[in-house]
Amino acid sequence: MSEDIAIDLGTANVIIYIKGKGIVLREPSMVAVNKDTKEVIAIGNEASKMLGRTPNNIEVIKPLKDGVISNFTLTGKMLRHYINKACKSKFFPPRIMICVPSQITEVEKRAVIDVAMQSGAKRVYLIEEPVAAAIGAGIDIAKPSGNLVIDIGGGTTDIAVISMGSSVMSTSVKVAGNRFDQTLIRLLKRRYRTLIGERTAEQIKMSVGCVYPRVENIGMKVRGRSLTTGLPVEIEVGSKDVMQALLNDSLKIVDAVKNTIEKTPPELVEDISNNGIYMTGGGSLLYGMDKLIEKSTGISVIVPDDAISCVAIGTGKALNNLDLLDAKSRNGKG
Repeated sequence: MSEDIAIDLGTANVIIYIKGKGIVLREPSMVAVNKDTKEVIAIGNEASKMLGRTPNNIEVIKPLKDGVISNFTLTGKMLRHYINKACKSKFFPPRIMICVPSQITEVEKRAVIDVAMQSGAKRVYLIEEPVAAAIGAGIDIAKPSGNLVIDIGGGTTDIAVISMGSSVMSTSVKVAGNRFDQTLIRLLKRRYRTLIGERTAEQIKMSVGCVYPRVENIGMKVRGRSLTTGLPVEIEVGSKDVMQALLNDSLKIVDAVKNTIEKTPPELVEDISNNGIYMTGGGSLLYGMDKLIEKSTGISVIVPDDAISCVAIGTGKALNNLDLLDAKSRNGKG
C-alpha cells in the first residue's frame, strides 16, 4: 500500500511528514557534487558537514534559492534520496503534498510538480506555505475569520491573511534566515576584518542575534580568518552590533506585514486584532522578532511551539483531504 507523504521543500531544510507517523526526516537542502564528474558525493547532513571544507573539485550546492528550485537536476536527486529514505514501501508510489511560497509563479509550480513526479510520486498536490503554517499552528482556517500568518523560512518570508480555507491577501519577500546569515558575514568582514563561513554566521545569529534590544548586551567568541594577516583569529561579537546589522533586513519584513494589513478588508483586520498574528518558521525564533512586529503593528504576536515544523505539520494534516481532492479531480474530468 502506498504512503501519503507531505514535504516542506525549504531553501534551508527538507522536512518529510508521513501520514500516521508524523515527521520522519529533517535534513539540510544541500548536495555535494564532484565538479569534474558531476557525480553526487553526499546529500543532506553529510553534505552539510562538508560546507566550507571541500577541495576545489567538490562543491556543496543548495539546489533551492528563495523558496524555489534553482537547480532542477540536483533537486530531483535530493528529493528522490529523501523519499526513498523516508518511505518503507518501495513498490507503491506515494501521493505527495508539497508546500510552496505564496507568490510562486505557474512556471515555478510546474517545476515543483515535475521534480516530485520524477522522484517517484504517483500524484502531486501543492499547498501555500502560510496556509500550511496556519494549519500546523492549530488555527481553524475553515472559519470565516481573518488570521494573519508570517512564515520566516530560509529563503523567503511569506505573509498571508487567511479566511475560509484560503489566502485573502498574501505577499512574499526575499528576506529570511539566509539573508540574515549573509548580513552577519558582511558585518564581520567590514567591522572586524574577519572572514567567516555560513555555519559560523548561523551560530552567531542563534546565540547572540537579535532585532530588538536585549536586557543586557551578550557576546560570543568567534573564530575566523583575518583579512589583514590571513591567519586564524578569534574575536568577540556583541549582540548590540548584531542587532544594528540585522535591523535593516528585519524592518523589510515589518514593512511587508504592515503593507499586507493595509490592503486587508476592515472586517478581517478586526479579526486579526482579536486573534493576534501567528509567526512560524526558523526565523521566528530570532530574538526580538515577535517584539519588533508587535511594537510596529500594535497587534500581539504568537509564536507556536515547534514553530520550525509548523509548515511540515500543517502540510501533513492536509494529507487527510487527498481523497477529497482526488474525487473532485475525477468529477471534474467526468
